[in-house]
Amino acid sequence: METLKHWMRDWKYPTALLCIYGLFSTVKPLEPFLIPFLTGPDKNLTIEQVTNQIFPVWTYSYLAVLVPVFLLTDWLRYKPVVVFQCLVLFSTTAMLLWCNGVLEMQAMQFTYGVVTSCDVAYFTYLYSVVESKHYLKATSYCRTAQLLGYTVGSVLGQILVSFELMSYDNILVFTLVLTGIALIGSILLPMPKTSMFFHQMRSARGETDGEGHVGTEEDLQSDGQKGGVELDGAKRQQQIPEVSAECDNTSAKSSKTGGCCDVLLRLWRDFLQCFSSRTLLVWSAWWALATCGYNQTVNYVQSLWDYVEPSSNFTVYNGGVEVLSNLFGAAAAYGIGFSSADWSRWGEVALGALSALEGGALFAMVFSANIWVCYCGYIIFKSLYMLLITIAMFQIAAGLNMERYALVFGANTFCALVLQTIITSVVVDSGGLGVDIVTQFTVYGTYFSIIALIFFLSGLYTTMCRKPETETPRENPEETFKAEDDAQIIIGTKF
Repeated sequence: METLKHWMRDWKYPTALLCIYGLFSTVKPLEPFLIPFLTGPDKNLTIEQVTNQIFPVWTYSYLAVLVPVFLLTDWLRYKPVVVFQCLVLFSTTAMLLWCNGVLEMQAMQFTYGVVTSCDVAYFTYLYSVVESKHYLKATSYCRTAQLLGYTVGSVLGQILVSFELMSYDNILVFTLVLTGIALIGSILLPMPKTSMFFHQMRSARGETDGEGHVGTEEDLQSDGQKGGVELDGAKRQQQIPEVSAECDNTSAKSSKTGGCCDVLLRLWRDFLQCFSSRTLLVWSAWWALATCGYNQTVNYVQSLWDYVEPSSNFTVYNGGVEVLSNLFGAAAAYGIGFSSADWSRWGEVALGALSALEGGALFAMVFSANIWVCYCGYIIFKSLYMLLITIAMFQIAAGLNMERYALVFGANTFCALVLQTIITSVVVDSGGLGVDIVTQFTVYGTYFSIIALIFFLSGLYTTMCRKPETETPRENPEETFKAEDDAQIIIGTKF
């Protein structure tokens, strides 16, 4: 009994439960076959209804609830939001199973937007209950559990559909069972006693942290530095000049108060200070622009596949393609950690050149009219995005501590959603232009081509105008690996 109690107080207990939650909540066998399911005899919807009326609701709902959920997540101390996310995910799957018609499917997309907005609670919960010295291992375990869930779901879906082992309805029932297991895991999670913004005063008053250890706020900051959350001051000044020091000073002044207005004022000041750096602004701008285009592509690519080769007369391999794209994307993101390139000098040029390849892959998907070219183009596109977003996240995270990059990453995601909402309402939504799927992907290919041109020209100008610099010491490998690992966190369900 004592051994069990000791294990429940250890960092491995909440990490194990969070891994169970991450694994079973991400196994979605039907997701790669959502378009064939909705347009088939089960729901009997048209491709135009799905593309132009139903899918846009996800973008609108995600944007509408993202900021309130971000603040509520911290105020409620993470666990309630994790449990709530699982409940809404269960409701979304149930609506997909038992509801019919455009209005019901639009409601389903709204609830799924709420589910997506709650993703922020997953890793923030982890960091509130695990000591900073265990961040690396805990992050690795939980991230692996999520990636395993996505991969298993795609493989399982492909097997069940290809060999006709289950109908679409039975696959959804099976998904409900898996979501129920995830719900049990979320309920068993221990409740954190601290959070990043609203509940910092608990530690300052001598209360315990997520593992029952007593310490002041200064102690927790010191632990964060030992665990690799904050990088060396000189290095941060080199990566993003004057940003981190000013942000930390703002944090120190405002952390003495815990009111809602004080927290919001602190977040606003930190936002202004952090984005005063050109380096951070450039990488964040690419992140927001590219993520917007990436989300649009991933959301509607099944419609393009169904247009090129209708699922009614072709054995679709959407699940297998998702598996390969995830594996190649993970390999690209992992392999970039071994690169010795000077991203501070050549980063913008790389963003421009590789974004051009992304645009080329999208054009190939549109104009080839061949399903296998579409599949290969999607794999190339997704792998390139995972590669570039990893570089961008590392360049940003290397100069900020955990609170700051949580704010910056959240702001970038919000900007991406605003742009995505504009494109959806104008191009996709039936209330706007409501263009066909081929025209949509022509727009997306042009969009990435414009991004490529802007960043390639900007990178060339920056490189030519850059003055020669003395060679700087190589970064500490342990710090670099930690920053790269932290940068992977925000990729979330799109990985």
